[in-house]
Amino acid sequence: MGMTSLSAPAFRFGENRQLTDNDSYTRGSVPQGQLVMTGPGETAEPGHLPVRGDLAHIRLAGRYFVPHYAVPMPHAVKDGGAILRASGSDDATELCQVESGAVFNVLDIVGKWAWGQVGEHGFVGYLTLDTIEVVQG
Repeated sequence: MGMTSLSAPAFRFGENRQLTDNDSYTRGSVPQGQLVMTGPGETAEPGHLPVRGDLAHIRLAGRYFVPHYAVPMPHAVKDGGAILRASGSDDATELCQVESGAVFNVLDIVGKWAWGQVGEHGFVGYLTLDTIEVVQG
C-alpha cells in the first residue's frame, strides 16, 4: 500500500524547526477572533456562578467554555419559600433557604428539578418545580 503525500511537511528540518501553518491536509485552519482558546479557562467560584460542565448563563459566554449557554427564565419562589439544594435530589446538601417572592433564574429543567440562580448574584443550585412559578410580565 502506497504512502499518501502531505500537502506540506509537518516540520521543517535544519535551522528552522517550526510547525507549518498551511498544512490543510493534516490540520484545519487556525481559528481567529473571539472564540480562540488561549489557555485554561477560569475556575468558577463555587456556589455563586451559574456554570456547570454542560451549561452556563448566557452572560458568561465570553468567559467560560461550555457546550451550551442559556438565557435565564425568571421564576418567583412561591409562598412558604424553598430549599436550594446542591443537586437535583431530595437528599442533596441544603445550600440555603430561599424566601417567598425571591426571583429564581431558571437555566435548566430536568424532571421535577430546576437548576438556576437566586437573583443575579445569589447562590446557584436546584429547586423543585412545585416551589416556583413563572414571573408574568
